[in-house]
Amino acid sequence: MAPASPSPAQARELYRALVREARKFSNYNVREYVKRRTVAGFQEHRAVSDPEAAAAAYAAGKKQLELAKRQAVVYNLYAPQVKSIMDLR
Repeated sequence: MAPASPSPAQARELYRALVREARKFSNYNVREYVKRRTVAGFQEHRAVSDPEAAAAAYAAGKKQLELAKRQAVVYNLYAPQVKSIMDLR
């Protein structure tokens, strides 16, 4: 049985969750990297019309979200407390 293709609303929610999670990183460079990866990943899979490929891309996005959540916690535990010059503007 083929996996169900995610709805556009589910894809938007995943995108928003990834961007929201990116904001939790204290370091400017890491924060912007996660945002860039999110945008690039969604642009790469924008034209996917095959339900199986869309479901696989959605599952990969969910895994990336879980990874970003774990990394945000770990990074913020051990990140230096010094602000980046980009954060001081």
